[in-house]
Amino acid sequence: MSDIKYTEDHEWIRIEGDEGVVGITDYAQEQLGDVVHVDLPEVGASLSKGDEAAVIDSVKAASEVYAPADGEVTATNEGLEEDPGKVNSDPEGAGWFMKIKLADKSQLDGLMDKAAYDDYVAGL
Repeated sequence: MSDIKYTEDHEWIRIEGDEGVVGITDYAQEQLGDVVHVDLPEVGASLSKGDEAAVIDSVKAASEVYAPADGEVTATNEGLEEDPGKVNSDPEGAGWFMKIKLADKSQLDGLMDKAAYDDYVAGL
């Protein structure tokens, strides 16, 4: 089972060694509606926890994706440029946004696990 953590801003991060794969949750994509464009960060960009890392344009609104931890962007999901709808169809899989090399894994300790996130969303 993957080690996935969730933020209150509806990002998820899947830990893979010293990297994290970042995307938005199914709840977030439902709230946004059909995603029409994603503006991803540059590979090599340095992010601090809470920084705006990407921007999502949907039929309803524009929304920011925030970095769940400090790190350096090592890859972006270039497939989203051609098919941003992957964010809607597979938000926690093929619709991932970026990979970051984690500067401090302990920053993830304050994030929610799946059960806690599901409880959080149920209370919204």
